[in-house]
Amino acid sequence: MELPQRKIWLNFLSLLPSTLLSVLTIAVAFLRFYDQEDFTFLAIIEQPREASNRLTVAALVVALVAFGVEWDRRNRETARQEAETARAENERAEERERAAEERERAARRARIQNRGTILQIRYQIEPNEANGQALRDFLAFLQEYGE
Repeated sequence: MELPQRKIWLNFLSLLPSTLLSVLTIAVAFLRFYDQEDFTFLAIIEQPREASNRLTVAALVVALVAFGVEWDRRNRETARQEAETARAENERAEERERAAEERERAARRARIQNRGTILQIRYQIEPNEANGQALRDFLAFLQEYGE
């Protein structure tokens, strides 16, 4: 329950520098180009030029903060993408390895089956003791290893 609330605050705080920068830029422009003749409430500011300069410095600081926030966000995004790419590559490598092992097992089974077929054919063509013993040895091998 705490995690979504934290994410909302992080999203809000990440928007704050750029929003504050926009407001400060508007305030600087407002103080530079207008005076109390245009807007009567500007009479409360004794030296609009000095206030504008201070707001300009504040806007520069906020711009640096906004740059830092964006830099951090992009670094986190790049790291996330690299981790995702590495994970996908690992999965593909594991899949290739499993496929290679399966091909190796299938080839081994085929060799064993071919050996058994050859021994049966030899025994049928020439039913002597040597071929019979080879066939019995092969049957013992199959019973022992279950293939």
